[in-house]
Amino acid sequence: MKLSRIILFGNDIGALKVFYQSVFNFSLIEEIENKWLVFNAGVIEIAFHRIGESFRNEDSFRAESNVKLVFSIEENIEEVRKRLIERGAKMKDIKSFEGIDFLFCDGEDIEGNIFQLSQKKA
Repeated sequence: MKLSRIILFGNDIGALKVFYQSVFNFSLIEEIENKWLVFNAGVIEIAFHRIGESFRNEDSFRAESNVKLVFSIEENIEEVRKRLIERGAKMKDIKSFEGIDFLFCDGEDIEGNIFQLSQKKA
């Protein structure tokens, strides 16, 4: 396993896009307008995911914990998910999204830290 992407949650994805492109000159590699961005940040990717509607309000958004570690795996995502559950992790269902060539599975470690498994589709 290797750490490949860090996902930060935010409210104004358009403003985050402008900020990271203009301040850090990161190149954009994935985008779902106003919902999802991924930047090449060198040896790791930084992604921004829009927060859920129930968390949005007119005040400035500040996440209590705004980081999700993403682990790229080569072995079968279903087997890894099962192994993590057996070891005490809370795991959600495996998901995929149109236009993105990966399978994803979110989870929480035994202390509640959020992470994601990511496997390239066969």
